[in-house]
Amino acid sequence: MQNRTYTADAEPGDTVTVAGWVHEIRDLGGIAFLIVRDTTGKIQVKFEKDDMDEDLVETGLGVNRESVVEITGDVKEEPRAPTDVEIVPTDVDVIAEAEPELPLDPSGKVDADLSTRLDNRTLDARKDDVEAVFKIRAEVLRAVRETFRDLGCSEINTPKIVATGTEGGTELFPITYFGEEAFMNQSPQLFKQLMVGSGLERVFEIGPIFRAEEHNTPRHLNEATSIDFESAFYDHHEAMDACEAVVTAAYEAVAENCGDELDALDIDFEVPEGDFPRLTYEEAIERINATGELDEMLVWGDDLPTEGEKALGEDVGTHYFITDWPSEIKPFYIMDQDDEELSTGFDMMHPRMELVSGGQREHRYDRLVEGFEQQGLDPEAFDYYTKMFKYGMPPHAGWGLGGERLIMTMLGLDNIREAVLFPRDRQRLSP
Repeated sequence: MQNRTYTADAEPGDTVTVAGWVHEIRDLGGIAFLIVRDTTGKIQVKFEKDDMDEDLVETGLGVNRESVVEITGDVKEEPRAPTDVEIVPTDVDVIAEAEPELPLDPSGKVDADLSTRLDNRTLDARKDDVEAVFKIRAEVLRAVRETFRDLGCSEINTPKIVATGTEGGTELFPITYFGEEAFMNQSPQLFKQLMVGSGLERVFEIGPIFRAEEHNTPRHLNEATSIDFESAFYDHHEAMDACEAVVTAAYEAVAENCGDELDALDIDFEVPEGDFPRLTYEEAIERINATGELDEMLVWGDDLPTEGEKALGEDVGTHYFITDWPSEIKPFYIMDQDDEELSTGFDMMHPRMELVSGGQREHRYDRLVEGFEQQGLDPEAFDYYTKMFKYGMPPHAGWGLGGERLIMTMLGLDNIREAVLFPRDRQRLSP
């Protein structure tokens, strides 16, 4: 619409045409108000019944909530209006009529359960707080990309249909690919490693990953957004520095640019201050055991259970890293330290949950092949990957950050599905 004015730009004295959704109708007898909503906000439209054309009034007040309308009129100053201005209409055009019975209330006055909201995501995202989540998500991704570029990264896009799984195992979605079996990729891990061996050296990717885990928890998805980083001539310490910079920049961007959205969510938002603490794995299990929250004491080589992560997060109270993990419980591509019992692997944690997994990668061909064999994987199935390590692969390190988990923890959301427009889990394949 060439002559459209956004509601936030309507100024007293202007003659405007606004277009949006009917948010609310207030009929007070001789006078009535239509509240119209667009992406910039809401504006009041005033109908003085005795002084206006009867058809105009009937059209304006007979429309159902959430119908799409176009209204032309004069903007008047009105301190009693929600935005201090109102439109006195000269024309009302109903572009798309909504049914009178809606599956949920976009005004937010009547709550709906999460399943109903996800079934009707378009309507749900008309609510101020839901819209705010996705505007903040967009700002986070913008800030993340900008920070990666400041770090000298090139953005890449890697295949999501692959012949073999990144980590093997059963967490793979098989598909038929021209008569052959293929899989949806679990991670861009192997491809981003190949790229740091190219002339690009330092890369990032933001894209979907797929894991066929049969879980049904508030923090797991079967299709998620992974924020990935990889750099040649980096060790695991430098990779953690980059991770901390990216996460902090995302928080800073939201604090600076999303004030209205944070107000809509009505949350206490704090930007992480200072360096993220770095605990060794051994220190982590000692601190978890000291909390007394677990039925059984953790010992060296145990993975950290959810209850243990929660107890440690409450103890630390901020974002933190867990470093120096046992080699035996990290993937084949994670490099060992000089003490081969320890790996260069690390996790970055929010007090609520793990956000990042990373480490320095094994760049030596013979050691890499040994790692495959130790984890029961056939190196021949990954020949496209391993053979490139014969041709001069530099030392390199990187990590993967769960995009939805970042948003979930940043905004204090109860369920990770609230950070996804159209979630994919065990029960949900549509919409």
